[in-house]
Amino acid sequence: MEQPVAYDGILLAGFGGPEGQDDVIPFLRNVTRGRGIPDERLEEVAHHYRHFGGVSPINAQNRALKAALETELAGRGIDLPVYWGNRNWAPYLDEAVTDAAAAGDTTLLGIATSAYSSFSSCRQYREDFARCLTDTGLGDTVTIDKVRQFFDHPGFVSAFREGVRDALRGFLDEGVAPDRIRVLFSTHSIPVADAQRSGPRDVDFGPGGAYAAQHEAVGAAVMAQVAAEIPEAAQVGWELVFQSRSGPASQPWLEPDVCDVIGELPARGIDAVAVVPLGFVSDHMEVLWDLDTEALEAAEAAGLKAVRTPTPGIDPAYVSGLVDLVEERLHGTPASDRPHETALGPWFDVCRPACCENVRAGFKLAAAGIAP
Repeated sequence: MEQPVAYDGILLAGFGGPEGQDDVIPFLRNVTRGRGIPDERLEEVAHHYRHFGGVSPINAQNRALKAALETELAGRGIDLPVYWGNRNWAPYLDEAVTDAAAAGDTTLLGIATSAYSSFSSCRQYREDFARCLTDTGLGDTVTIDKVRQFFDHPGFVSAFREGVRDALRGFLDEGVAPDRIRVLFSTHSIPVADAQRSGPRDVDFGPGGAYAAQHEAVGAAVMAQVAAEIPEAAQVGWELVFQSRSGPASQPWLEPDVCDVIGELPARGIDAVAVVPLGFVSDHMEVLWDLDTEALEAAEAAGLKAVRTPTPGIDPAYVSGLVDLVEERLHGTPASDRPHETALGPWFDVCRPACCENVRAGFKLAAAGIAP
């Protein structure tokens, strides 16, 4: 979209998370709604949250992000309110949309707290937007667009670059040879069938679809940028790994698993590993449990030096980058002028037909795209 749009509000869309022990199972019921998963199976996942007092960090992080966005917008003289709503826990998206409409803000620009293309990280948010408009009866009053996928925007990439750079400098200062260091870029695993359908269907991204291709491209960009600062980093190997698988064993999901790879590293002659949560915008529960707990324990068991690098969180460059995305749509910035760190970008604003299909549920009404 290269025409200016007069938006009058921003909709920050999050996943949501429990904020106490009593919230955990109701929250997980929301996450798995429609799948018929009994509470005893949900309790197998609940212990991750219970380990941290039943509190996911995600809501506090989104409150901080909302405040940081408001500050950055005000600093640029952009008078747009930020409404925040979640898919799976309070405050819910339909409440945010209702509040916006009540305030007279009916042309909204959505920012989902996810940078990549897949059903769960993009299209499902678009379906959430459409569902909210239908459920609230505001479909004829409110319009919700969405900023482009920002996986390779410099503001998002910079936090990972800095984290990898600092981790490698630390290992090198400790005397670890560069060819005995490994960087593992970790992201949430998804079903292979969903991965293959991620992104537009008229482009061949390879067996992992746009989801895997985007992560691979960002990982390569990060390593190239770090090598430009630290020449020895050119000798450091890296790979994309996956975490947080939750499907049945009979269903193929993206591999390899981060902990499995960590266990293999000593046999490959590796002494130190940097685990980079490339698929996450902030320290979600999957980062605190699957990486900070399980992955670092696997590294300790393997006798490896290990560091988990930071997520963007409310890093100033990341927050500034999100507002850059808002300005692109406010001003109709030409694609040729939009910053991007990989050859895959800049990603498009309006999702194409059949983009990021949900294999199990098929296509539902979705905002910010071309039908279906």
